[in-house]
Amino acid sequence: MSKSKVKQIEITEPVQERHLRLFHDVARELTSTLDLEAVLTTIMMKMAQFFGPERWSMLLVDEAKGELSYVIAIGENAESLKGLRVQLGEGVAGWVAATGNPLVIPDVTLDPHWHAYAKANPELDIHSIACLPVRSTDRVLGVIQLMNSKFDLLSEYSISFLRMLCDFAAIAIGNSASMKLIRELSITDDCTSLFNARHLYTMLAEVVGNGRGAEFSLVFMDLDHFKSINDTHGHLIGSRLLAEVGSLLKRMIGPNNSAFRYGGDEFVLLLPETDKLRAIELTMRIIDRLRSEVFLEGAGLALQLRGSFGLATFPGDGDTVQEIIRSADSMMYEAKITRDNLSVAGIGMMYEENGEPVFEPTRKLGSREEVLREVGMRARPSGRISVAEGGAKSSKGSNAAPEPVSSAPRARSRHDSVVLQDEPRSPTRLN
Repeated sequence: MSKSKVKQIEITEPVQERHLRLFHDVARELTSTLDLEAVLTTIMMKMAQFFGPERWSMLLVDEAKGELSYVIAIGENAESLKGLRVQLGEGVAGWVAATGNPLVIPDVTLDPHWHAYAKANPELDIHSIACLPVRSTDRVLGVIQLMNSKFDLLSEYSISFLRMLCDFAAIAIGNSASMKLIRELSITDDCTSLFNARHLYTMLAEVVGNGRGAEFSLVFMDLDHFKSINDTHGHLIGSRLLAEVGSLLKRMIGPNNSAFRYGGDEFVLLLPETDKLRAIELTMRIIDRLRSEVFLEGAGLALQLRGSFGLATFPGDGDTVQEIIRSADSMMYEAKITRDNLSVAGIGMMYEENGEPVFEPTRKLGSREEVLREVGMRARPSGRISVAEGGAKSSKGSNAAPEPVSSAPRARSRHDSVVLQDEPRSPTRLN
């Protein structure tokens, strides 16, 4: 065997052995965790060990916004890159992501286009570029970018190594996306795209168990006479109506609160760090909006809805998950006695029989305690158990807050059906 042959084997075997060890490390990380950042960091660190670049980074594609974001950046100015976004087609990474083609330039001075780019952006200090797309079967998921590598970028080993690591990255991103989708499906109601009841119990357990007694409010809502929609127009129309109601609730409560479809035509709102007064104000705004909204115009209908609402606040109306749910749920069924109303635990009904509110949420009455006392004095007693009349006849004195309404559950009944007048172009109220 010639000396040159022996030397080639001596050089090749250690490189191949390094490859195998590296791929083994990445594969082990890939199969041991679903933490995307951990896997991608391992891939990028192994890549850095092999190529010794001055700067290396990974960007992921945000298809909705048509841009890339840095998820990993190491080297000079790395901190300034984290969170930075790049438009598709812009710069090295943007060009690779937009075209799906790899870009490997060992010396930018030999490439007119990228030499001009390097001169136009001297702060980047680019001497060599290796930027490869991370691809799934039909789209680019992101790019891996190495700047100023100390290793031969055009060797067979280099190219195969980069491609394999990109494949590993694609698998990790795909696994993460699948797990995210599975989790979203497991906690999301497919009709309304709100959270489902299972997730409600999970979130309540978290806020009750980890909140250290932090106040929050829970609102149960039931659509009045919803059964008549299904009876008159069919279940597909009923499902579309539920979706529109869910969308309305999501817009009304904002990003800091959560909405759930509890089942059938019942919804739940979880309002973290929200006391009873603020919860009453928000719920009354939702009731006003529900009364004024026209639904299913896109289906050639124009329906108006009403709802029965029950509100309870943790920990005063229940200091466990089961108790706070029972309290809000029973208040909702108190409201269903008259329908189109809000019943608040410890206070009573917020609307008169003619639909007029007993309390204006925007009115400034002073302290929270004064407002709640005023609300309690004005509130209409529930249909089953009365609060102290105006607080004046309470044995605790004329300034005492009303006695709490009992939160004991009452027997549930199904909605009474009514016949709708089908007037496609004028609002039809369910009553």
